[in-house]
Amino acid sequence: MISLAFFSRTLRQLTLSLGALLVLAACSGPEKAKQLDLGPNTPLVGVRSAWSSSIGAVNFPLEIRTVGNLIFVAGSDGSVAAIDARTGGDLWRVSLNVKLSAGVGSDGRYAAVVSRDNELIALDGGKELWRQKLGAVTLTAPFVAGARVFVMSADRSVAAFDVVTGRKLWQQQRTGEALVLGRSGIVMAIGDTLVTGLSGRLVGMNPLTGKVRWETPVASSRGTNEVERLVDLVSGVSRQGNQLCVRAFQSAVGCVDTAKGSLVWSKPASGSTGVDGDESDVFGTESDGRVIAWRRSDGERLWTSERLRFRNLSGPILVGRSIVIGDESGTLHFLSRQDGAPLNRIPTDGSPIVSTPVLAGQTLVVVTQRGGIFGFKPE
Repeated sequence: MISLAFFSRTLRQLTLSLGALLVLAACSGPEKAKQLDLGPNTPLVGVRSAWSSSIGAVNFPLEIRTVGNLIFVAGSDGSVAAIDARTGGDLWRVSLNVKLSAGVGSDGRYAAVVSRDNELIALDGGKELWRQKLGAVTLTAPFVAGARVFVMSADRSVAAFDVVTGRKLWQQQRTGEALVLGRSGIVMAIGDTLVTGLSGRLVGMNPLTGKVRWETPVASSRGTNEVERLVDLVSGVSRQGNQLCVRAFQSAVGCVDTAKGSLVWSKPASGSTGVDGDESDVFGTESDGRVIAWRRSDGERLWTSERLRFRNLSGPILVGRSIVIGDESGTLHFLSRQDGAPLNRIPTDGSPIVSTPVLAGQTLVVVTQRGGIFGFKPE
């Protein structure tokens, strides 16, 4: 299920309603009944449970931030934690006493989240540093790097703040469609370039000034209504050197050469979660639960698996010879990277896995809607 927030076309007086939900047909309806019986689990790869923790219910588009062996997570009630993925123990934990709409970004020391009241909140080792009011709802996790906090809001503005003082350093604004996707977008660094996803374009910016260095369309708006024209790029990318492979919501998967600012390839795809991969392949899940592998060099489709259709899948992560994907029942599926065949499946707490699984050091970590945090050791 995908949440969409409506906002006015007048950007200076932007308002959004997080309570307005649009249910996409791909995630609901009678086709749910067509889920395949998975049968008994036959583990072909070893996976052991290492630890579990909790953060409180998660009802916003959480990204699990990893820095080495640390993970940074947050709950909707304003709880934020840095956790050692080797043990599951807290490095620090704090309650901000506000509802959150986005988080968490961190460089390992500083962390940042955004509240539903449109406040950007910065932390240093779990201690609050400052709060800055933003001009619009923000659903994308802040990006913390180079003594700056970068924020992309739902009005397609990108801003930079000094991580110590909270002083705004610059802001860039552009117009967009009247619908905003209720998912986290792309804000990251490649070399000395800040890379963001703005509508269907991947945009490279100077992090010191916000000046655009290049922008590359991955997908173009199409259709006759606002829903069909949504082509925002979603979080969850596969990077190999200067090449970045990304997903445009319900439109395409493509790869961009960020050194040249040029499109390598783009292929039609109907998913709403990010992608992962390595130097040879790219993997993604479609909104109907199909799992697809593309050849990284040219986007040629390698295989499609329909085994997990209509299970509302998370984005994938590649772990060794397995593609790991979460579903709406809280189950982790381990599939073969060669053909999508099942290798193992592991339950969590029975609630949906709400973010793409991550690998922190040697530990695979997932977070569920109930706020369960689970660490696993693939063997």
